[in-house]
Amino acid sequence: MKAIYHTHGTCSKAIEFEVDDNHTIQSINFVGGCPGNTVGVAQLAKGRKAEDIIALLEDVKCGTKATSCPQQLAIALKEAIRRINAKETATS
Repeated sequence: MKAIYHTHGTCSKAIEFEVDDNHTIQSINFVGGCPGNTVGVAQLAKGRKAEDIIALLEDVKCGTKATSCPQQLAIALKEAIRRINAKETATS
C-alpha cells in the first residue's frame, strides 16, 4: 500500500511511504525536514516490520516540540496498518 501522510507539528510537510500486506516497510520519503535525520530514519526503517518501527519511534520528541518527524512516521504507519487490516477484513 502506497500512502502520503501529511505531518503535523514538524518541519517535514509529508511522508510518502509504502507498506506491503505483511506490514513490511518497502520505502519511505520525507518531504522536507532535516535531510540527514529523515533520510537516516527512512533507511533504518526500510525492510522492517511497521510494528517494530512504531514501537521504537512513537514516543520520540524533537526538542521542546510535542512531536517529531519519527513520531509522525509512527502515526502514519499505525494508520497504514489499520487500513491494511480493514481491507483484509473486508475481503474475507
